[in-house]
Amino acid sequence: MRRFPGIIMIVLAVIGVFVIVGALRGVLPDGLPFTSKTVERSQPVLLQSLEDIGEFRAASANLQVIVDLEKDTRFVPSFVKGRRVTMVVPAEVDAGVDFTDLAPDAVTTNEDRTQATVRLPAPRLFPSRIDPDGVEVAGQSRGLIDRVGSLFGSDDNFQTDVLRLAEDRLEEAAESDAALDQRARENIRMMLSQLLGQAGFTRVDVIFIEPDPTRR
Repeated sequence: MRRFPGIIMIVLAVIGVFVIVGALRGVLPDGLPFTSKTVERSQPVLLQSLEDIGEFRAASANLQVIVDLEKDTRFVPSFVKGRRVTMVVPAEVDAGVDFTDLAPDAVTTNEDRTQATVRLPAPRLFPSRIDPDGVEVAGQSRGLIDRVGSLFGSDDNFQTDVLRLAEDRLEEAAESDAALDQRARENIRMMLSQLLGQAGFTRVDVIFIEPDPTRR
């Protein structure tokens, strides 16, 4: 019977401690005994966000090419059978990157999620976009047979060949344009810095993986 007063005193003391701690929570800083703490260590869903962007066209070059294409028939004079067209073709060629096929480790972050490193394939060229309204025929000549043939049908095949040749020349010019590639890289870095900056990252490093020249 003598043990009960002692037990009651211990219970009352524990209750008193919790009451005092509860009363002091609002006036003292964190770190008191019996307080809980939550630590967030999960990684942000950065890769999924980049994949949602899809193709990012970071820079565009306005180009113009003059195409001169001639088709003749062997052993037949050109005034009898032949066709020649000189055409001015304007177009735009974009450079950018495709985010949809990024590797799982393409985006890495530090522990406190203040720095991010993004590894991307080097910018590539997208197919050229010819402005049909801006195409101008600077000169053309047709043989007698071709003139007669045009009265009974179109010459769409020849025009297609001319435009296809123009596309090839435009893309070759864009590939050799170092300024277009450099502008694309700068704009990609800027876009990612702004995007990840909104997620709380203060430093964003973008590494471009150059294509292997030995692989085709």
